[in-house]
Amino acid sequence: MKSILVYANEDGGFDARLQTSLDLARAFDAHLTFLQVTPYDSFIMGDPFGGIYALPVVVEEIRKGEEAHRSKVEEKLLRESISWNWENYEGAPAQVLLERASLADLIVVSLAPPADERSDAPLSLAADVAVHARSAVIAVPVDLKAFDCAGQAMVCWNGSPEGAHALRLALPLLERASAVQVVTISDDAAGYPPTEACHYLARHDIHAQLHAWPLGEGSTADAIRSAAATLGAAYLVMGCYGHSRLREAILGGVTREMLRESGLPLLIAH
Repeated sequence: MKSILVYANEDGGFDARLQTSLDLARAFDAHLTFLQVTPYDSFIMGDPFGGIYALPVVVEEIRKGEEAHRSKVEEKLLRESISWNWENYEGAPAQVLLERASLADLIVVSLAPPADERSDAPLSLAADVAVHARSAVIAVPVDLKAFDCAGQAMVCWNGSPEGAHALRLALPLLERASAVQVVTISDDAAGYPPTEACHYLARHDIHAQLHAWPLGEGSTADAIRSAAATLGAAYLVMGCYGHSRLREAILGGVTREMLRESGLPLLIAH
């Protein structure tokens, strides 16, 4: 992981994204690209007659806020012994992130903020990016203080193509983990059996422990969180949206629930 793209807008999750990116850059001697995106709808106004326009005073205030945020972050980055650059764009944040991620090994975004906290971070950003990105995506809790690259990793395995893709993209991190736990939730596995995931990791000199975790009376996401807490995981690796996002939005799903209430960083891929 040598090229890391970081969503750099100022919101409730930025400090956690910044710290995560710094921890990763130090561990992998990576270059960080901070991407600040001004959404069009932040300064485009409408009127009752169907006209749209941008008020100069609104645009000026937005620019001032963005520049103050950038200056504050750059002041901190200048004290770090890492390689980085800063880019500014206008447009839809997810779309711009995807366009600029063509040569990124990893994209750092935020999980949804806790339900009782306000944040400007869009709830669907992590999902929008993960579904379409070819790179790995790390979504971090808004209150994360540090990302432990050498901590225990937990791979959530259900035999799906999405899970296999996430596992492959996570290899650089898994190689640094103090331990790797492959967890399959009973009644949730299909496709490739979990033993195949362990064999794949072993070929990369990563020796994983396999756990068949009971579903219990809650949801699959509840079982994943229980396993992560019991095993002491520092982060989770999982495929996302094995079912369509529309189906998950209507019926609920593991990805949707984990993006809301993981509590741990998620390395996700579709």
